[in-house]
Amino acid sequence: MSSAHSVSHFNVQVLYSEHHNWLKSWLYQRLGNSAEAADLTQDTFLRLLGLPASRHFSSNEHARNFLCATAKNLCIDLWRRKEIEKAWHDTLSSYPEETAPSAERQAAVLEALEEINLMLSELPTKAAKAFLLAVVCQMTDAETAIQLGVSDRMVRKYVAKAMLACLTLQASQTTRELISEPRLYG
Repeated sequence: MSSAHSVSHFNVQVLYSEHHNWLKSWLYQRLGNSAEAADLTQDTFLRLLGLPASRHFSSNEHARNFLCATAKNLCIDLWRRKEIEKAWHDTLSSYPEETAPSAERQAAVLEALEEINLMLSELPTKAAKAFLLAVVCQMTDAETAIQLGVSDRMVRKYVAKAMLACLTLQASQTTRELISEPRLYG
């Protein structure tokens, strides 16, 4: 590898050939699953393709550090998805089989849960916790405030911030649905 590489399709190929096996092995050590390691390795390199062509790696070590950071984030996303899927499947198993939602409905609910989890992970920690305690656990502002060590007023601000994020998420979902619907004209 030369002293500095910009991220272009050519250089992604070079980075791929030089670091693919190492990254896959590194991910396998963390995941213990070769298929997941292979998937996340591919996803990591796909992320490189999304970077501006002006992005430069000054050394092999710099490129590996970037690949590691990206792969770690993808691992965290994978683990979160698995936790959500497990909680969803645990919930489903508590209901009689004949009342279970269709496979399509299950997939839609799982996708919504993943989007909500992502939205909450982007909020400040206390705002996400306030939302979960107040809305999901149905705690009062006072009870939530005690749990978080903040004032009732701060709880309301946190919950309002999270609700705004929920509305934004809902608006983007509605927009995607409207865009994907075929238009019916006369």
